[in-house]
Amino acid sequence: MINTPLSVRLWRDNTDLADACLRHPFVRGLADGSLPTEVFARYVAQDVYYLKAFFRAYAFAAGRSEGRHELAVTFHRLMGGVLEELEMHAGHAARLGIDALGAEPSPTTAAYVDLLLDTAWRGTLGEIMVVMTPCMRLYAHLGRALAAQRTENHPYGEWIDAYSSEEMEQLAAELEGLLDEFAENSPRAHELYRLAMEYELDFFSASLGDVTVRGAR
Repeated sequence: MINTPLSVRLWRDNTDLADACLRHPFVRGLADGSLPTEVFARYVAQDVYYLKAFFRAYAFAAGRSEGRHELAVTFHRLMGGVLEELEMHAGHAARLGIDALGAEPSPTTAAYVDLLLDTAWRGTLGEIMVVMTPCMRLYAHLGRALAAQRTENHPYGEWIDAYSSEEMEQLAAELEGLLDEFAENSPRAHELYRLAMEYELDFFSASLGDVTVRGAR
């Protein structure tokens, strides 16, 4: 009997939250292009704040590569993916006329970043991979789903194209490979993955103005 990789088990255990994200009004608005630009602008500013922390978490993880050249190269490639997302958002911010770099985090964003960086600072390399993977796998999942509805001249076509791309899928799969290599199938791993998925759902709600802040971890 072939053992199911931990990354697959964790994703399957949280498909309820993935489905909730896909049904969320924010994501539905992205899908059909009806999302108000001011809501998208708020999302972009908060996502820039989050992605800067995501980049730092990769840097923490890279610092634990313990001289393994191939592992350091992998983290460098993953960090490059984050920089591409930030570059895309810079274009969004310019068109929307917002200062994404100067935005203050919402309570939801701040709490999610706290979880991410606290795990990056205190956790094992495996736990860092666990808390980072939901973002990558979820966005690749959403991108593919929304691509099926994408029309020509879609107002959010760039976002959909970025997250439905083969490059995004490869980066998500690469991060899952690191999770499978370094993470243990522990209650903490399941807790961290679930909590990160909950924050992803909360992030969409916060962009619409609904505030949800998770309790102490």
